[in-house]
Amino acid sequence: MNRYVQKGKVMAQKLIQTLIKFVLFLRQFLRKQFNKNIYTRILFMNILCFVVCLAVLITIFDFAVKQVTYNQMQQETLRKAKQVNFALLKQNDLKWLGPFTDQQDNDDDNQQKVLTSLSDVFNAKITVFDREGNIVATSAKQEVVPGSQVEKKFIKTISDGEIITTKIIDNRSGELAFIATIPMGDIKDTIENGILLEIKPPQINSDINRIQLYLIVGGIFMFLMVIFISVYQAMHISKPISRLATSIAELDSENYVIQEDEPALDEIKTLTSQLNKLNEKMQKVQEENQRGKEERTRLFAEISHELRTPLTSVQGFVEAIRDGIVQDKDLLDRYLEIIYTQTMHINRLVDDILQLSRLESGNISLEKVPLDLVTLAQGVVVSIGAMAQARNTSVVFEKNIERAMILGDIDRIEQVIRNLLQNAINATKDGEITVRVEILQHEVILMIKDNGIGISSEELPRIWDRFYRSKNQRGNGKLQQSSGLGLVIVKQLVELHHGKIDVESQLGKGTVFYVRFPAALIPIPNPYVGGQNP
Repeated sequence: MNRYVQKGKVMAQKLIQTLIKFVLFLRQFLRKQFNKNIYTRILFMNILCFVVCLAVLITIFDFAVKQVTYNQMQQETLRKAKQVNFALLKQNDLKWLGPFTDQQDNDDDNQQKVLTSLSDVFNAKITVFDREGNIVATSAKQEVVPGSQVEKKFIKTISDGEIITTKIIDNRSGELAFIATIPMGDIKDTIENGILLEIKPPQINSDINRIQLYLIVGGIFMFLMVIFISVYQAMHISKPISRLATSIAELDSENYVIQEDEPALDEIKTLTSQLNKLNEKMQKVQEENQRGKEERTRLFAEISHELRTPLTSVQGFVEAIRDGIVQDKDLLDRYLEIIYTQTMHINRLVDDILQLSRLESGNISLEKVPLDLVTLAQGVVVSIGAMAQARNTSVVFEKNIERAMILGDIDRIEQVIRNLLQNAINATKDGEITVRVEILQHEVILMIKDNGIGISSEELPRIWDRFYRSKNQRGNGKLQQSSGLGLVIVKQLVELHHGKIDVESQLGKGTVFYVRFPAALIPIPNPYVGGQNP
């Protein structure tokens, strides 16, 4: 016997462990499905909310139906008890004596007949009891043992004149019963007995059960509807998001724009719009990166080309000197002069490349101070006069105004003027260069004009490109020594000062550069401030 008990315990433990594992697995599976995607989350949440709400609704409705039904039955029981009391008051020949016994007499027979008749009429069990709770008479004589009493709480009906209505569960049948207890007799009479009326409605439980069944069936139907609506709703929300996810995965394709084929929610439209903007920015970044790569490749090629020419020249002359080919002193001096010139050109080219790199990367800082462009330009003209005389060219400064104040870095502005004048001198032989400073509204304009070889209209837009030289300038020995970066650096420096540079040129007639700087508003000091008036 003990062996079977032990086996039963082992099997029960295994069964419990299996159930626990199944519950844990189910819990993990549901959690995984719940957190899988928006579709399952919406579906799970809607179903869970509906089930909880339906259970609460059924519970509340069931409770409310029962309470209303029970109250109505209690009121109906009380009404019948009053009718029984009224009917008994009409029976003047009945006398309600002592406790109920098995001995029968005429009065007892008459009481029994009346109560039985009223019991049949009202479909209820009628019991009459005295002040001590003893049962005096009852319509269900066969169900009551002589000497029985009613519950003590019903005695208050006689002692206090209190009406009591309640519901109980019959211990023998398990059926629900409603009881109403009222004083027996008229208000004017002395209350000696009480009437206890008990009704067992045969259909109330079945009616309530039927209502519950209807609720459950309706809940199941609504549950299926909720599942259908939830699936539709989840698909309606998740489908455009899935399309967006697919579209994002394809953003690497060129000129790709995310589109919504179907009318979408405002949030989806906003997300699509933002993704399109992001895609456009990404494409711009990719284009800029591509342009940057191409620009760097071209720059390296241009730098290599610009450095290769002077290095090749230097290498050739150095090899000739090293091998002893050059014996004539004048020729050796000329070779050394060419080597020195090319070395200076390489040095100047490297300096310009480094400066341009700092300008384009934004790693250059300006120390802007108020400066007079008239004074600065005039000083540069004087300092560059010797270079112009070597080309048999005169540089004229036209001083039409006393001063023109701007905010700028003195060294950088001087570099702009000097580079433009050097280009003008290189392009002009046996000619004249004019420099003038003017003020027009809120701008200070620097003009540098020459009557040199000029630039053709086809080549004019390209003068701002790195290492570019016009065809007419390439044949000039002086111009070949320039780095080809001067105008690029000039334009960068002017733009750093929030200025603009323009050019006009005609082939064979000359070139004019206009450099515009914002005028600085410098207050003019009042000679009388802090002193006395004359």
